[in-house]
Amino acid sequence: MSGHSKWATIKRQKAVTDQKRGAAYAKLSREIIVASKLGGPDPDANFRLRQALDRARQEGMPNDNIHRAIQKGQGGSGEGNVEDLAYEGYGPGGIAILVKCTTDNRNRTAGDVRSYFSKFGGNLGETGCVGWMFTERGELHIDRNAKLNDDELMMAALDAGADDMDTSDAESVTIICQPNSLEAVRKGLNAAGHKIARSEVTMVPSTYVEVVDKDIAKQLLRLLDALESHDDVQTVYANFDMNSDWLAESIS
Repeated sequence: MSGHSKWATIKRQKAVTDQKRGAAYAKLSREIIVASKLGGPDPDANFRLRQALDRARQEGMPNDNIHRAIQKGQGGSGEGNVEDLAYEGYGPGGIAILVKCTTDNRNRTAGDVRSYFSKFGGNLGETGCVGWMFTERGELHIDRNAKLNDDELMMAALDAGADDMDTSDAESVTIICQPNSLEAVRKGLNAAGHKIARSEVTMVPSTYVEVVDKDIAKQLLRLLDALESHDDVQTVYANFDMNSDWLAESIS
């Protein structure tokens, strides 16, 4: 598992305060609103909405909040100018960073993202400067338990349309598939009796850069935290690897 993936997993596992949970719900609501507006309120016919709902439920977002966000997307109130944007650049240590946003104010978001890169020793680049290093793919994560048999899981995943399986993490197994196969694989694994902890379409780097200096690691993680904390930022991807203890320290 890459350093960035470990960092994201540790963040999810840490208990969050009500304030952080509220910020997470606000981001999820915006994504649900936009997905509902663009593709309709039926998650079976709207893949983006289905993914947004899965993320919301994984984060424990109340059903009432989810329903209101879907309805707001259908009503269109206040969401007419919302758009998806991506920013690319390099962080400390030459780490490639891809930032995906959903915003109603392009100038505000661009200014804030640029200021974060500058503040924490990075450089915001032009479109395409690092995007070519990342490939979109589907991932489904299954928690390890005493009953989980890797061989049986692999067979079930392949039968459902998956491409590969990553067993390198001690706590979970990752099923890998094409983005447009994610829903079919999810249904196939569920039918085979496997409980999926999390599924997502993500961006995976083709190569990783190891961060060997602790001060650079701290600065990089501060940059990633600042970006992820911004209301308009939905996801942040980076191609770093580093000491697991440094990752845990940055979130403790």
